[in-house]
Amino acid sequence: MKEMIENQKRYFYSGATKSYHFRKTQLQQLKKMLNDYESEIYDALKLDLNKSKHETLTTELGILYSEIEFTLKHLQTWMKKQRVKAPFTHTGTKNNIFYEPYGTVLIIAPWNYPIQLAIAPIIGAIAAGNTVVLKPSEHAANTSALLKKMFETMFESEYIIVVEGAIEESEQLLEQRFDYIFFTGSPHIGKIVMEKASKHLTPVTLELGGKSPAIIDKDSHIKHTAKRLVWGKFTNAGQTCVAPDYIYVHMDIYPKLIKEMKKQIKRFYGKNPLKNEDYVKIINQSHYERLQQLLEVGTIITGGESDAEQLKIAPTLIEDITWYDPIMQDEIFGPILPIMSFKHIDYVIQKIQQYEKPLALYYFGKNKKHQEDILEQLSFGGGCINDTLYHLANPHLPFGGVGQSGMGSYHGKASFMTFSHQKSILTQSTAFDIPVRYPGGKMAFKIAQKLFK
Repeated sequence: MKEMIENQKRYFYSGATKSYHFRKTQLQQLKKMLNDYESEIYDALKLDLNKSKHETLTTELGILYSEIEFTLKHLQTWMKKQRVKAPFTHTGTKNNIFYEPYGTVLIIAPWNYPIQLAIAPIIGAIAAGNTVVLKPSEHAANTSALLKKMFETMFESEYIIVVEGAIEESEQLLEQRFDYIFFTGSPHIGKIVMEKASKHLTPVTLELGGKSPAIIDKDSHIKHTAKRLVWGKFTNAGQTCVAPDYIYVHMDIYPKLIKEMKKQIKRFYGKNPLKNEDYVKIINQSHYERLQQLLEVGTIITGGESDAEQLKIAPTLIEDITWYDPIMQDEIFGPILPIMSFKHIDYVIQKIQQYEKPLALYYFGKNKKHQEDILEQLSFGGGCINDTLYHLANPHLPFGGVGQSGMGSYHGKASFMTFSHQKSILTQSTAFDIPVRYPGGKMAFKIAQKLFK
């Protein structure tokens, strides 16, 4: 691994990755790779997660194609040095910010969206002019193998290389000295990544998770709300870092919303979701068993059925839950949605404030005052008003967490900025020299007083 990284560093310091033409060409090559291997991507995700072609296209490939096109459109502008103003004391100077790549970056990807969450950061790393080491998740084994095959075929190893493996390989990688580390996964592993990075003072972006709430006010549009909640929660069988992890529903509309959500679940997944060939499975046995245990407390409203052989759990709504129950202790990351009720929005705000800052938050309702209160009083990575997940697919919106849910952001220009160091350069005039900054007695002091006060 040390030799592999040294090869990448040598390639980076050759200057090959820094020109606009090179970056543009590599982004086009990345798009070609996705297009050439599209059928194999569908097959790999079907094997790993039982994803349908529609879900793969809309939640994995489509986002990547959009990101690449957006980056190609704006890259030349992003790369330009940025001229900035200067105070009067700096008369005669020119001041610019240059955007330079960090060097060799490590990207550690998760298993839940194993194509999108591996390649989306690479788009930013390429755009910024870095070389890349990608470590995909071993839990999505077929996709991991395909990623290795694709990048070996389409890119030189000293530029982008895929390292497969499990914990041992990840630990070995984290012992190496990278110029930047980008990690997507759980807060627990994120802390380990950050600790390892600290040994070399390596900057990190951590895209983590948490218990993302959805708040359903009494004036929300029942049908649209139910449809968007069901889609947001049960896409990828709930194995989405920004999926609603639990919902608070105003007691005045509680029965109506539950009724409509049950209707939308049947509409999306049929009367028997376990027999739906396109319904996503749980990634492995251990995650399946963990989710089964979470069903032991509370009252199941709908769903709850499971198939151990297929590793499937039906979309499940569950009530009679408290914050002390196991299901409310950690992120669920599965197709189980706890539902609680409220009477006053202040109660919900105060309750959420007591726990870690979530990666996402969703508010449904027309009350502008309540919208403002939610946005002003609660800290979270990002979210939507009257929708779920959709903010993730807008390249104009930076995506990232805060506090326990992560640090740093990416998507669109934010990806370019994440993988770029902002180098500040002042160019001083030689035509004249302002003497006030130099020691020179009482007169210099008096002039300095006027300038700096």
